[in-house]
Amino acid sequence: MGSSIGRLFRVTTYGESHGEALGCVIENCPAGLHLTEVDIQPDMDRRRPGQSRITTPRDEADRVKILSGTFEEKTVGSPIAVAVFNENAREKDYSDIKEIFRPSHADFTYHERYQHRAWRGGGRSSARATIGVVAAGAVAKKILREKAGVEIVGYVSQIKDLIYKENLNLGDIPTARASIESNAVRVPDAGLAEKMTRLIQDTRQAGDSLGGVVTCHAVGVPAGWGDPVFDRLDALIAHAMLAIPATKGIEIGSGFSSATMTGSQHNDIFEMEDGKVRTKTNRSGGIQGGISNGMPIDIRVAFKPTATISQEQPSVNERGENVTLKVKGRHDPCVLPRAVPIVEAMLALVLVDQFLIAQTARYENLR
Repeated sequence: MGSSIGRLFRVTTYGESHGEALGCVIENCPAGLHLTEVDIQPDMDRRRPGQSRITTPRDEADRVKILSGTFEEKTVGSPIAVAVFNENAREKDYSDIKEIFRPSHADFTYHERYQHRAWRGGGRSSARATIGVVAAGAVAKKILREKAGVEIVGYVSQIKDLIYKENLNLGDIPTARASIESNAVRVPDAGLAEKMTRLIQDTRQAGDSLGGVVTCHAVGVPAGWGDPVFDRLDALIAHAMLAIPATKGIEIGSGFSSATMTGSQHNDIFEMEDGKVRTKTNRSGGIQGGISNGMPIDIRVAFKPTATISQEQPSVNERGENVTLKVKGRHDPCVLPRAVPIVEAMLALVLVDQFLIAQTARYENLR
């Protein structure tokens, strides 16, 4: 079972939805980085359940604990183990349906592959397993910010047919973040946030769920990160994003809209700006030929509607019998608000790995 990502900055996640604990092990984080739980907890709070009236009511503080890899509040070069212990798991919510394959969940496919699965809350396939990703991503973002001057900011840009159509001001990241975090939906538009909130609440009342899109930008990435061919930066980002539960698509830069353009319409024209090569537009999304070009990396990640809904649905059980399914438990009617820090974390993990690898791309960089 693949549970690791990265070549140098390598992260392995562990844990199941209703198991004892979840977390990650980070290998090859350079020694000397000032790191405590305080650096990680803010992103855990943005991801945790029960944070607002439009998320799952499961009440977990998700308090992070660094178990190894630091001494006197600095990394020492050894693997960093991070853990979050479950405190509010409710196995009984799933015991009645443990043999039933929930529609659009991983129950059936896990059963076919392993013949034995952790049925409590989805086990390893649960979005709760992203706790380790967000914890490691917080460390990655700290390194990127302090050593490369890179800032990563994500937000909800669409829920169902409600779309944020403005352009976020990437020249003022603190103000942009404050606008995003000013509402529970995490969309940088207060009026649109109210509409989205009402839509989510109405959908929950109807026993249904919603999908949408998270947009994420990495600002300050220099030209030269990523490799051609199989380790293209855009390919690595796509792999990471589609590893997030409930993701169904990713666009980089102009994405699918580029299929409607001509070359003259789509080409990003080069120009000099403050002694650096820049492009007048950024339809490439900051990546050309699999390598960063110095412009902001822009991605959009599509999330399907939450698979667990409270409406009765027909299904099949492990014995091959047709049954009727009625799911209990505590679930998000829309995963988008809590998905924002997950997308940010995944992008950070890819970029910090490429930052470290880039140091070995030239002979003059070696010491």
